[in-house]
Amino acid sequence: MKKVIITIYGAEQICASCVGAPGSKDTFEWLQAAIGRKYEDDGIEYEYIDINQTQEMRKHRQFVNRIFEEDLFYPIVIVNEEMVAEGIPRLKTIYQALDKNGIALRS
Repeated sequence: MKKVIITIYGAEQICASCVGAPGSKDTFEWLQAAIGRKYEDDGIEYEYIDINQTQEMRKHRQFVNRIFEEDLFYPIVIVNEEMVAEGIPRLKTIYQALDKNGIALRS
């Protein structure tokens, strides 16, 4: 079975452009629940990256730098290295990425 990694980059503080949006941690939990209702999620791994913490992994350090350099809106949702949402995530886009990666729907 193919493994899919969903990475959420975010921060405790809501980004200035995202006032009124849920926080990154809330989005992380909401996404897990929404995906779990629709898909067989044993092939899905979730990780939450706090952009204000020091990152051990190089790829996370590089992406966090990119967020600050390019003023990206967070939370940012990555499905297997592909950015599928920035700012307020839309389930439809994330579901399309899961479908493309072959994640099975719940029966």
